Amino acid sequence: MKRQSRSFETALSAIACAVAVISLTLGAYVDFLLAAGIVVAVFALMVPLSKEFIWGYLLAFVASVILSFLFTGFVVGVMRLLPYAVFFGWHPLLNFLQKKYVKQWWLHAVAFAVKAIWFDLAMWLVWTVLVPIFGLEKMSWYPFVSENFYLILFAGGTVFFALYDVAIFFCQRSMDYMVQRIRR
Repeated sequence: MKRQSRSFETALSAIACAVAVISLTLGAYVDFLLAAGIVVAVFALMVPLSKEFIWGYLLAFVASVILSFLFTGFVVGVMRLLPYAVFFGWHPLLNFLQKKYVKQWWLHAVAFAVKAIWFDLAMWLVWTVLVPIFGLEKMSWYPFVSENFYLILFAGGTVFFALYDVAIFFCQRSMDYMVQRIRR
């Protein structure tokens, strides 16, 4: 593969960052678009990884978090963008590194276990931060969820993460195929 120029890396990462910021900001202001905004931001940040621009990805991720916090306000931004900043923004990079450097099957299993634990802990953090802020303890379903929280989190969260992890691997492969046509 031909070595890409730094200006191309910067431009591609800036475009990915702009799309991520727009989708995260829109998702933070429109409640039902929050999950879609996070997913679009994750897909946008996969573009620099398709050209193996790790530093471009990291800069685009950090810039997207900072700019999204600035555009949404710190309080709204923390409440809405915490899952992206803690887990979903980092996940494609870890999948890229796993795909590139991990060759033995048992190391893939260890990597999956570590990522699943990280996902569960990130969702636990999001839950503990968002319950008092949104006043979820007043909801009718809260007693059932609070009594069975760890079972729901670790069983259901791990199953959800397994599906999400496989889907992100497939999405990255599709993104690689689409971006490989950019000649620069």
